[in-house]
Amino acid sequence: MNGVIKPITVSDILAKKRAGEKIVALTAYDATFARLLDQAGVDIILVGDSLGMVIQGLDTTLPVTLEETIYHTRCSAQAISRALLVADMPFMSYQASVEQAALNAGRCLKEGGAQAVKLEGGEEFAPTIHKLVAVGIPVMGHCGMQPQRVREYGGYLLQGADEVQAERIVRDAHAVASAGAFSLVLEKIPRALARRITNELRIPTIGIAAGPDCDGQILVSYDMLGLADQFKFRFVRRYIEGAELIRKAVKEYGEDIRAGKFPSDKEAF
Repeated sequence: MNGVIKPITVSDILAKKRAGEKIVALTAYDATFARLLDQAGVDIILVGDSLGMVIQGLDTTLPVTLEETIYHTRCSAQAISRALLVADMPFMSYQASVEQAALNAGRCLKEGGAQAVKLEGGEEFAPTIHKLVAVGIPVMGHCGMQPQRVREYGGYLLQGADEVQAERIVRDAHAVASAGAFSLVLEKIPRALARRITNELRIPTIGIAAGPDCDGQILVSYDMLGLADQFKFRFVRRYIEGAELIRKAVKEYGEDIRAGKFPSDKEAF
């Protein structure tokens, strides 16, 4: 039927790689942002644990809870008609056991309205991914720099720059794909390594700070829109200076109130 919006599925994301079509992904944490991204044609909306930094003002993603993830996923789900909604599994919501992971991932779908979940990790989490997929929970993997390991790394550092690290990331990527993940985020690794993994895997790769050769790209929406302007990252392109626009608008609003220009007769009953 004309006018009917066809929701994007996991199968559609896999088909995009086969067709050579780039995948567009961004983060959202509420209905307003999710609706705007969805209307703009984004393929994947990730409710990222990055909410800990851009929503909660924390310096890492580690304190984000499963309940917070479910809440923000549910808010976002209300506004999405087309995009594939993915919930980010927060730190220690899946690491303790396969059973814990299955129960918590199931909550993201049942209570949050997600169509899939994302989890960080490589070979060590292949059994977890296999179990989730076996019970009907689509999984997006995440290899390379893993923000939930920031304490181990000592910062948000480039991964895979030496041969040993690079080969480990390649093994991780293949393990995640073999376990049944439908896509794989590659974060902060050298371009050549991301290109190699992308060429070797049958599932699509989605890059962030991994160069242009991945099958798709994702950014934190607050970074791309220039809203979180306290952060300046080499890998982020700001498409608008959102923070400055908002500050300007709020300043004008205040000036109009102080000058008695708002509200006007047209804005009164």
